[in-house]
Amino acid sequence: MHQNGTMPDSTTPSSPRALLRDMFHAAVAAAQPALCLPPQLPAPPQGRTIVVGAGKASAAMALALEAHWPHPLQGLVVTRYGYQQPCQHIEIVQAAHPVPDVAGLQATQRILWPPS
Repeated sequence: MHQNGTMPDSTTPSSPRALLRDMFHAAVAAAQPALCLPPQLPAPPQGRTIVVGAGKASAAMALALEAHWPHPLQGLVVTRYGYQQPCQHIEIVQAAHPVPDVAGLQATQRILWPPS
Protein backbone atom coordinates (compact mmCIF):
# COMPACT_ATOMS: atom_id res chain seq x y z
CA MET A 1 0.00 0.00 0.00
CA HIS A 2 1.21 3.52 -0.84
CA GLN A 3 1.62 6.12 1.90
CA ASN A 4 -1.54 7.82 0.62
CA GLY A 5 -3.57 4.65 1.24
CA THR A 6 -3.88 3.56 -2.40
CA MET A 7 -2.77 0.22 -3.73
CA PRO A 8 0.06 0.21 -6.30
CA ASP A 9 -0.76 -1.18 -9.71
CA SER A 10 1.64 -3.32 -11.70
CA THR A 11 2.56 -0.43 -14.04
CA THR A 12 3.54 2.03 -11.31
CA PRO A 13 7.29 2.06 -10.56
CA SER A 14 8.01 1.45 -6.88
CA SER A 15 10.59 4.24 -6.53
CA PRO A 16 12.01 7.28 -8.32
CA ARG A 17 14.99 5.10 -9.30
CA ALA A 18 12.66 2.52 -10.86
CA LEU A 19 10.76 5.28 -12.67
CA LEU A 20 13.99 6.70 -14.12
CA ARG A 21 15.16 3.21 -15.12
CA ASP A 22 11.83 2.50 -16.82
CA MET A 23 11.96 5.85 -18.63
CA PHE A 24 15.51 5.16 -19.80
CA HIS A 25 14.58 1.71 -21.11
CA ALA A 26 11.52 3.15 -22.89
CA ALA A 27 13.66 5.81 -24.58
CA VAL A 28 16.26 3.26 -25.70
CA ALA A 29 13.53 0.96 -27.05
CA ALA A 30 11.90 3.83 -28.96
CA ALA A 31 15.25 4.70 -30.59
CA GLN A 32 15.92 1.22 -31.97
CA PRO A 33 16.70 1.36 -35.71
CA ALA A 34 14.05 -1.28 -36.49
CA LEU A 35 11.44 1.24 -35.27
CA CYS A 36 13.01 4.56 -36.26
CA LEU A 37 14.49 3.85 -39.67
CA PRO A 38 11.60 2.45 -41.77
CA PRO A 39 9.39 5.58 -41.62
CA GLN A 40 12.37 7.74 -42.68
CA LEU A 41 13.38 5.75 -45.76
CA PRO A 42 13.10 7.63 -49.06
CA ALA A 43 11.74 6.19 -52.26
CA PRO A 44 14.36 3.94 -53.86
CA PRO A 45 16.43 5.71 -56.52
CA GLN A 46 17.02 4.27 -59.96
CA GLY A 47 20.09 2.11 -60.17
CA ARG A 48 22.06 0.40 -57.43
CA THR A 49 21.78 1.12 -53.74
CA ILE A 50 25.13 0.99 -51.98
CA VAL A 51 25.27 1.34 -48.21
CA VAL A 52 28.29 2.51 -46.20
CA GLY A 53 28.33 3.32 -42.54
CA ALA A 54 30.25 3.41 -39.30
CA GLY A 55 29.40 3.49 -35.62
CA LYS A 56 27.81 1.38 -32.91
CA ALA A 57 24.33 1.60 -34.44
CA SER A 58 25.45 1.02 -38.04
CA ALA A 59 24.95 -2.75 -38.00
CA ALA A 60 21.46 -2.49 -36.46
CA MET A 61 20.60 0.22 -39.00
CA ALA A 62 21.89 -1.98 -41.84
CA LEU A 63 19.73 -4.86 -40.63
CA ALA A 64 16.66 -2.62 -40.43
CA LEU A 65 17.38 -1.27 -43.92
CA GLU A 66 17.69 -4.78 -45.36
CA ALA A 67 14.36 -5.73 -43.80
CA HIS A 68 12.50 -2.74 -45.28
CA TRP A 69 14.28 -1.85 -48.53
CA PRO A 70 12.26 -3.08 -51.53
CA HIS A 71 15.19 -3.32 -53.97
CA PRO A 72 18.58 -5.04 -54.01
CA LEU A 73 21.35 -3.35 -52.07
CA GLN A 74 24.91 -4.01 -51.02
CA GLY A 75 27.51 -2.35 -48.88
CA LEU A 76 29.81 -2.37 -45.90
CA VAL A 77 29.45 -0.90 -42.43
CA VAL A 78 31.98 -0.81 -39.60
CA THR A 79 30.71 -1.27 -36.07
CA ARG A 80 32.22 -1.74 -32.64
CA TYR A 81 33.12 -5.24 -31.46
CA GLY A 82 30.04 -6.91 -30.01
CA TYR A 83 27.51 -5.01 -32.15
CA GLN A 84 27.42 -7.50 -35.08
CA GLN A 85 24.05 -8.14 -36.77
CA PRO A 86 23.12 -10.97 -39.19
CA CYS A 87 22.85 -9.03 -42.45
CA GLN A 88 22.52 -10.82 -45.77
CA HIS A 89 23.58 -8.15 -48.29
CA ILE A 90 25.47 -5.56 -46.26
CA GLU A 91 28.82 -6.73 -44.91
CA ILE A 92 29.38 -5.96 -41.24
CA VAL A 93 32.96 -5.47 -40.05
CA GLN A 94 33.70 -5.21 -36.34
CA ALA A 95 36.54 -2.97 -35.18
CA ALA A 96 37.83 -1.18 -32.08
CA HIS A 97 36.38 2.07 -30.80
CA PRO A 98 37.27 4.74 -29.77
CA VAL A 99 40.90 3.89 -30.58
CA PRO A 100 41.04 2.46 -34.14
CA ASP A 101 42.63 -0.91 -34.78
CA VAL A 102 43.83 -2.73 -37.90
CA ALA A 103 40.34 -4.10 -38.64
CA GLY A 104 38.90 -0.56 -38.66
CA LEU A 105 41.71 0.76 -40.84
CA GLN A 106 41.29 -2.05 -43.36
CA ALA A 107 37.50 -1.61 -43.49
CA THR A 108 37.88 2.13 -43.98
CA GLN A 109 40.31 1.58 -46.84
CA ARG A 110 37.74 -0.73 -48.48
CA ILE A 111 35.05 1.97 -48.18
CA LEU A 112 37.20 4.67 -49.82
CA TRP A 113 36.73 5.21 -53.54
CA PRO A 114 38.69 4.90 -55.72
CA PRO A 115 40.61 2.07 -54.11
CA SER A 116 44.15 3.01 -53.15
